Amino acid sequence: MSGHSKWNNIKNKKAKTDAQKGKIFTKIGKEIQICVRAGGGDPNVNGKLRDLIQKAKDNNVPNDNIERAIKKAMGADSVQYEEIVYEGYGPNGVAVIVETATDSRNRTASDVRHYFDKYGGNLGATGCVSYMFDDKGIIVLLREDNEDADEDALMEAALEAGAEDFSSDEESFEITTETSDLYAVRDALVALGYKIASAEEDKIPQNYVTLEDEDAIKNMNLLLEHLEDNDDVQEVYHNWENCD
Repeated sequence: MSGHSKWNNIKNKKAKTDAQKGKIFTKIGKEIQICVRAGGGDPNVNGKLRDLIQKAKDNNVPNDNIERAIKKAMGADSVQYEEIVYEGYGPNGVAVIVETATDSRNRTASDVRHYFDKYGGNLGATGCVSYMFDDKGIIVLLREDNEDADEDALMEAALEAGAEDFSSDEESFEITTETSDLYAVRDALVALGYKIASAEEDKIPQNYVTLEDEDAIKNMNLLLEHLEDNDDVQEVYHNWENCD
C-alpha cells in the first residue's frame, strides 16, 4: 500500500508475518514473470528485469525464488498474467488506484468491485483519479543503517546523481526522482557506500483527503486490507492522509 509516508509502508513490510511475506514474494514473482515474458530472462539485456531482481532482494526475496520465477516464465506452459489497473473512490472521495496482475480478468474485476461496494466506495472509469497522482521514484535510506552519513553530503550526492527532491525526518531520508532516473540515482548512492532500504516507483498524490468519521476510517482500512490481501493485487495507491 502506498500512501503519504513511504517509510511507514516499509516498516509495515518489515513487520509482516511469514505468511504475509509469502504474499510479497508471490507478487514480486509475478512482476518478474511478466517482465521476462516481455523482454527475456537475461538481466544483462532486460534492464527492467535487472531492476526487479534488485527490488526482490530489497524485499528479502530468496535467490531461489527469483531464479524459479525467471525459469517459470521462460517455460512453454507458464501462466499468462494480464496487467489491469482499476481506479475508484473510497469513503468520502478518497482516490484509489489498484494495480493487478491476473490470469482471470473476470475474477479480479468482480473481487475489486465487491471490495469497493462493500466498504463505502465505488469503482470509476479509467483515468478518473490517476490524474491526481504523479509518477515518481522514491528512494528511502534509514538513519540506523547509515549512522555515519552526513545529511548535507547525502543530499548533495543525490541531487548530483539526478534526484529531484530530498527530505528527512528522525528515522529516515527520502529521495524523490523521475521514474526514469530512479535506479541510476540508487546505484550512484550505493557506489558511495550508502545503504538503501527501498528504491521503488510510486504514485505520489498531489493532495490528500482527511477522514474524520469513525465509520469512514474503519471502512477505508477494511477496503485497503482486503485489496492488499487479494492475490491478484500488486499495488494499491491512495490519497488518504490519516493512514498511519
